[in-house]
Amino acid sequence: MKTLSKIMISLLVITAALVAAAFIIINQPKFGKTPSGARLERIQKSPHYKNGRFDNLNKTPQLAEDTSMPEVMFRFLFVKKDQLKPAQAFRMTKTELKSLKPDENVFIWMGHSSYYMQIDGLKILVDPVLSGNASPFTFTTKAFEGSDLYTPDDIPTLDLLIITHDHWDHLDYKTVKELQHKTRRVVTGLGTGEHLEYWGYSPDLITELDWFENSDLGNGFRIYCEPARHFSGRGLKRDQAIWASFVLESPTQRIYIGGDSGYDDHYKKIGEKYGSFDLAILENGQYNRDWRYIHFLPGENIKAMKELNAKRMIPVHNSKFALAVHSWNEPLKKITELNTENLRIITPAIGQKVPWLDDAKIYKKWWEDYDRHLE
Repeated sequence: MKTLSKIMISLLVITAALVAAAFIIINQPKFGKTPSGARLERIQKSPHYKNGRFDNLNKTPQLAEDTSMPEVMFRFLFVKKDQLKPAQAFRMTKTELKSLKPDENVFIWMGHSSYYMQIDGLKILVDPVLSGNASPFTFTTKAFEGSDLYTPDDIPTLDLLIITHDHWDHLDYKTVKELQHKTRRVVTGLGTGEHLEYWGYSPDLITELDWFENSDLGNGFRIYCEPARHFSGRGLKRDQAIWASFVLESPTQRIYIGGDSGYDDHYKKIGEKYGSFDLAILENGQYNRDWRYIHFLPGENIKAMKELNAKRMIPVHNSKFALAVHSWNEPLKKITELNTENLRIITPAIGQKVPWLDDAKIYKKWWEDYDRHLE
């Protein structure tokens, strides 16, 4: 009995220590903060907030009906995965952002879903994750070697920082903290501003939008918040901030910023609402049939592009982090193979300057250079 009592006491001590450690970890600033006060009151009035959480417009299971979490974990842990990471380090050429001409309309991809744009003189950064990893722990979800070309020091003073949702691979604590002193305005989905205020951003700089709301940015610019089919959350409590896509209108351009989303009928509705887009930036990667409702499967982004009536598309959400079990370069191979109608799908390398209005410019299949180890 004494031995049993000692075992029970030891288990209780270990359990208490684990609970205490988890409490300390989850309360680190980088996990952000759950909305409260006036922000929570506004959230509770949203038609998209139900039963204590935001919800998608249509039924959206986190896992597809023909799978289960044990099956997903088994495949992730034990099924052989081929080429999750490039066989060699990337050798990319970095465009110096601070040297760009102010009147250039350009796009520069920073890997995954981080990118910089200049549109009619406005300097814009979307979902920057520039700290080397996309998780709360620096030893996990590391950027592919050579993919992390940019640091916050490389970023010029921003007219607009856009955050589509609060997942770790789209909202990076370290990066946005370092960008704080050079950011004039932030636009994000309703609820995400709680994290940013907690991290030191002035409420006066933050514009939070619910789906179907918009904001006048001045000088002929306006931004519209539109739905996405996804979810949100950085800690134990999910879906407390809305996930969104955005439409950015400038004096001469209309850009669709897709964020993360599974395919649904909102693309057709958005296309009908706005008529057409000069450029659509859509996710392409980190997919799996097990979570097909919250991320595009191959080809669905092409279908969305057509329904949006987009003249051009740049696929992102690939080539920097391994967040799914497909080969790192499969998304880029698939989208080029499935583009049977020769749509204008632009596939730049990380760091490459893209004057997207130049439809004569050819972009090489840069990923083919990294299919094998160097001899």
